[in-house]
Amino acid sequence: MVKQSLFFIILIFITLTARAQSISADSVYSQYLDFNLARFQGAQDKVLELGENIIPNADKLPVKTRINFYFAAGKMYEDDNKPDKALPFYEKVAVAVPDYYVAHRALGYIYLDKAKEIEGRMNSASDKAAKDSLFAQYVIAARKALPHLEKAQACDPSDETIEIIKSLYNKINDSANLSSLTTRLKQLSKNCMDILSEN
Repeated sequence: MVKQSLFFIILIFITLTARAQSISADSVYSQYLDFNLARFQGAQDKVLELGENIIPNADKLPVKTRINFYFAAGKMYEDDNKPDKALPFYEKVAVAVPDYYVAHRALGYIYLDKAKEIEGRMNSASDKAAKDSLFAQYVIAARKALPHLEKAQACDPSDETIEIIKSLYNKINDSANLSSLTTRLKQLSKNCMDILSEN
């Protein structure tokens, strides 16, 4: 009796596992369409549920659709105040479509927020060793933010963004990159995309 029950439990587990692995590309694409409809309708709770269901099977989406989904997943998490979850999705988009400056803007501001948080701790630290350690962390966060902010600035100039970029370079004592900023922005502005295509 025990052996028979154990056999049925194992059989059910194998069946469910096989079913989960056999999710078709059409099924994932259908979920993606539902996800986009929920986004359009502003149903944030539904967006999160649908998006998180797609994530494990996103590799079954066509490549350009997958990139669009990754951007939407990043936005989904950012809108839900989960920037750490948004980050890897935006990174995938920036790697796949480096000229899509919207993803760079999102990444730049997420890293900027991390830098500001470190700066706040650094400013309230009382001993020099702690301040020095936090400054090193601040420099790392700022250097992660800067290339993304620069691409965003090059493609969609903003007084606020350029001031942030200059401020970061001043705070990390990087006058060389600050002085070559105009040249870099001009170069970065040559290839800019503001819309992801699924075609």
